[in-house]
Amino acid sequence: MADSISPAAARRIALAAQGFGRPRPEAVGTRQLNLLIERIGLLQLDSVNVLERSHYLPVFARLGAYDKTLLDRLTFAKRGPYREYWAHEAALIPLEEWPLFRFRMQDYRDYFQSAGDPWLAAHADTLAWLRAELAEKGPLPASKIERDANAPRRGSWWEWDEVKRGLERMFRVGEVVSAGRSGFERTYALPEQVMPAGLWEREVPREEAVHRLMERSARAHGIGTLSDLADYYRLKTADAKPALARLVDEGVVRPVTVPGWTKQAYLHRDARIPRRIATTALLSPFDPVVWKRERALRMFGFHYRIEIYTPAPKRVYGYYTLPVLVDDALVGRIDLKNDRKRGVLRVQSAWREEGVPDAVAERIVPALRELAAWQGLGELEVVDRGDLARAVAAEAGTGLVDPA
Repeated sequence: MADSISPAAARRIALAAQGFGRPRPEAVGTRQLNLLIERIGLLQLDSVNVLERSHYLPVFARLGAYDKTLLDRLTFAKRGPYREYWAHEAALIPLEEWPLFRFRMQDYRDYFQSAGDPWLAAHADTLAWLRAELAEKGPLPASKIERDANAPRRGSWWEWDEVKRGLERMFRVGEVVSAGRSGFERTYALPEQVMPAGLWEREVPREEAVHRLMERSARAHGIGTLSDLADYYRLKTADAKPALARLVDEGVVRPVTVPGWTKQAYLHRDARIPRRIATTALLSPFDPVVWKRERALRMFGFHYRIEIYTPAPKRVYGYYTLPVLVDDALVGRIDLKNDRKRGVLRVQSAWREEGVPDAVAERIVPALRELAAWQGLGELEVVDRGDLARAVAAEAGTGLVDPA
């Protein structure tokens, strides 16, 4: 019979596996950054910048304030130890794991070459121009490719929308790779221009790649269901299920039960089961703790949806709400905006979960001040919106601002 793990213990296991509950380092350098990325496996990228680019926030949530340029040098260098690819969504992954996604590149290639996508056949000349452009000039930022695409030349000039579409297809199939970003603009290169020859040419069979990714996922989860583990790297259930069975046979994970969970859970052999988690963290909407919404609901009782694409009148909580983690509970959500011109961290709304007292503001406000200082902002401003806003404003010693 499978061991039983209490829901509270499952939460602590999951948070510990994600790097929470550990003493923060006195200073954050490249060693601490590398160790964290090794632990969680990837950093999801997103273009929204109302507070901060998403990939910086999971690091801050776990390690505290750090120099973002250190992370930039690690993750966006042309020949650095990390590479961007479609892992969960667009994400930064360790360079040596890039070949594990060859099967996904092949899946994209099969899809793009199918009858369902006639774009490739109609734009073969665009793709040929892109290959020649990168082969001749080396790694190029997207803006330089755009300028070259629109430069006068004999024959037709290339529509930039079509060039972007071609680059994205070539990126997904592995024909071009990211050679870093500057100002969040991606630089494109041919693989051989920026990657070790033995690496970019390496072929990893699909079964072996999925097995290794499922092990990475199980380690990053600590505990999870088949669906949880497959979702971390967006693996198909048909691929993930036999890989998980193999991990069970190898003793890497073992089946356990969690009361209230309707599906079988699996515990990684290296998972820690801490007695308590002591932390206060503001989580990116794209943090692994909450990016699978059903898991966040099952594990934390936290119903979460991103409202970025919801029309403003229909938003419930706000444009960019961050889940608030206090110890092993998600206690609320705060909609934050970085008002760079005014030097203010604007709390546009603050909400608590059912049963959470106003006193939780005593834990949240120091985290907000730390975030503001890290962002180089001098003040907090709290808008009178949400059932926790008044308590946050009182703890921060500021008045409430009328909603705009």
